[in-house]
Amino acid sequence: MNIPENLLYTKDHEWVKVDGDIATVGVTDFAQSELGDIVYVEIEKEGEEVAIAEVFGTVEAVKTVSDLFMPLSGEVTEVNAALEAQPELVNSDPYGEGWMIKVKVSNTSEKEELLSAAAYKELIGQ
Repeated sequence: MNIPENLLYTKDHEWVKVDGDIATVGVTDFAQSELGDIVYVEIEKEGEEVAIAEVFGTVEAVKTVSDLFMPLSGEVTEVNAALEAQPELVNSDPYGEGWMIKVKVSNTSEKEELLSAAAYKELIGQ
Protein backbone atom coordinates (compact mmCIF):
# COMPACT_ATOMS: atom_id res chain seq x y z
CA MET A 1 0.00 0.00 0.00
CA ASN A 2 1.46 3.33 -1.08
CA ILE A 3 1.16 6.02 1.63
CA PRO A 4 3.51 8.93 0.85
CA GLU A 5 5.11 10.50 3.92
CA ASN A 6 4.86 14.06 2.53
CA LEU A 7 1.04 14.10 2.46
CA LEU A 8 -1.66 14.54 5.08
CA TYR A 9 -4.71 12.27 5.30
CA THR A 10 -8.31 12.17 6.50
CA LYS A 11 -10.21 9.42 8.27
CA ASP A 12 -12.42 9.35 5.15
CA HIS A 13 -9.41 8.32 2.99
CA GLU A 14 -8.66 11.58 1.20
CA TRP A 15 -5.07 12.79 0.89
CA VAL A 16 -3.98 16.43 0.99
CA LYS A 17 -0.84 18.15 -0.25
CA VAL A 18 -0.61 21.69 1.07
CA ASP A 19 1.59 24.21 -0.76
CA GLY A 20 1.18 27.66 0.82
CA ASP A 21 -2.57 28.33 0.83
CA ILE A 22 -3.32 25.89 -2.01
CA ALA A 23 -4.21 22.29 -1.20
CA THR A 24 -4.38 19.48 -3.75
CA VAL A 25 -6.83 16.74 -2.77
CA GLY A 26 -7.41 13.17 -3.95
CA VAL A 27 -8.33 9.74 -2.63
CA THR A 28 -5.74 7.43 -1.15
CA ASP A 29 -4.31 4.28 -2.68
CA PHE A 30 -6.15 2.35 0.05
CA ALA A 31 -9.48 3.98 -0.89
CA GLN A 32 -9.13 3.33 -4.62
CA SER A 33 -8.18 -0.32 -3.98
CA GLU A 34 -11.22 -0.77 -1.71
CA LEU A 35 -13.54 0.85 -4.26
CA GLY A 36 -12.27 -1.19 -7.21
CA ASP A 37 -12.45 -0.01 -10.82
CA ILE A 38 -13.53 3.63 -10.84
CA VAL A 39 -15.83 4.41 -13.76
CA TYR A 40 -16.99 7.97 -13.01
CA VAL A 41 -15.93 10.96 -10.91
CA GLU A 42 -18.39 13.79 -10.29
CA ILE A 43 -17.22 17.01 -8.69
CA GLU A 44 -19.73 19.83 -8.78
CA LYS A 45 -18.16 22.45 -6.53
CA GLU A 46 -15.70 24.36 -8.75
CA GLY A 47 -15.63 28.02 -7.77
CA GLU A 48 -17.59 27.36 -4.57
CA GLU A 49 -16.61 27.75 -0.93
CA VAL A 50 -16.81 24.37 0.76
CA ALA A 51 -16.54 23.79 4.52
CA ILE A 52 -14.42 21.09 6.10
CA ALA A 53 -16.17 17.67 6.11
CA GLU A 54 -18.73 18.76 3.47
CA VAL A 55 -19.28 16.52 0.45
CA PHE A 56 -17.55 17.97 -2.62
CA GLY A 57 -18.32 15.17 -5.08
CA THR A 58 -18.67 11.44 -5.62
CA VAL A 59 -16.65 8.58 -7.01
CA GLU A 60 -18.51 5.80 -8.78
CA ALA A 61 -16.96 2.37 -8.99
CA VAL A 62 -18.40 -0.70 -10.69
CA LYS A 63 -20.33 -1.79 -7.56
CA THR A 64 -20.60 1.30 -5.37
CA VAL A 65 -20.77 5.09 -5.14
CA SER A 66 -18.74 6.90 -2.49
CA ASP A 67 -18.93 10.51 -1.32
CA LEU A 68 -15.81 12.69 -1.28
CA PHE A 69 -15.38 14.81 1.85
CA MET A 70 -13.59 18.15 2.01
CA PRO A 71 -10.44 17.86 4.16
CA LEU A 72 -9.97 21.64 4.57
CA SER A 73 -12.33 24.61 4.24
CA GLY A 74 -11.82 26.76 1.19
CA GLU A 75 -12.73 27.62 -2.37
CA VAL A 76 -12.43 24.91 -5.01
CA THR A 77 -10.23 26.63 -7.60
CA GLU A 78 -9.62 23.74 -9.97
CA VAL A 79 -11.09 20.34 -10.79
CA ASN A 80 -8.99 17.71 -12.55
CA ALA A 81 -10.66 17.77 -15.98
CA ALA A 82 -8.73 14.66 -17.08
CA LEU A 83 -10.90 12.54 -14.76
CA GLU A 84 -13.96 13.23 -16.88
CA ALA A 85 -12.55 11.19 -19.77
CA GLN A 86 -10.23 8.98 -17.71
CA PRO A 87 -11.67 8.27 -14.23
CA GLU A 88 -9.38 5.22 -14.05
CA LEU A 89 -6.48 7.62 -13.33
CA VAL A 90 -7.69 7.52 -9.73
CA ASN A 91 -6.89 3.79 -9.74
CA SER A 92 -3.63 3.91 -11.68
CA ASP A 93 -2.09 7.06 -10.14
CA PRO A 94 -4.06 8.25 -7.07
CA TYR A 95 -1.30 10.59 -5.83
CA GLY A 96 -0.34 11.97 -9.25
CA GLU A 97 -2.52 12.23 -12.36
CA GLY A 98 -5.54 11.02 -10.34
CA TRP A 99 -5.77 14.10 -8.10
CA MET A 100 -9.30 15.50 -7.80
CA ILE A 101 -9.39 19.16 -6.77
CA LYS A 102 -7.28 22.15 -5.81
CA VAL A 103 -8.52 24.37 -3.02
CA LYS A 104 -7.57 27.85 -1.83
CA VAL A 105 -7.53 27.10 1.89
CA SER A 106 -9.41 29.60 4.05
CA ASN A 107 -8.30 28.27 7.47
CA THR A 108 -4.81 26.75 7.48
CA SER A 109 -5.10 25.81 11.17
CA GLU A 110 -7.48 23.01 10.09
CA LYS A 111 -4.36 21.14 8.91
CA GLU A 112 -3.83 20.22 12.56
CA GLU A 113 -6.91 17.97 12.32
CA LEU A 114 -5.44 15.88 9.51
CA LEU A 115 -3.52 12.63 9.96
CA SER A 116 0.18 12.08 9.33
CA ALA A 117 1.21 9.16 7.13
CA ALA A 118 2.02 7.12 10.28
CA ALA A 119 -1.41 7.86 11.83
CA TYR A 120 -3.15 6.98 8.54
CA LYS A 121 -1.25 3.68 8.32
CA GLU A 122 -2.44 2.89 11.83
CA LEU A 123 -6.03 3.78 10.87
CA ILE A 124 -6.04 1.31 7.96
CA GLY A 125 -4.11 -1.37 9.83
CA GLN A 126 -0.81 -1.12 7.94
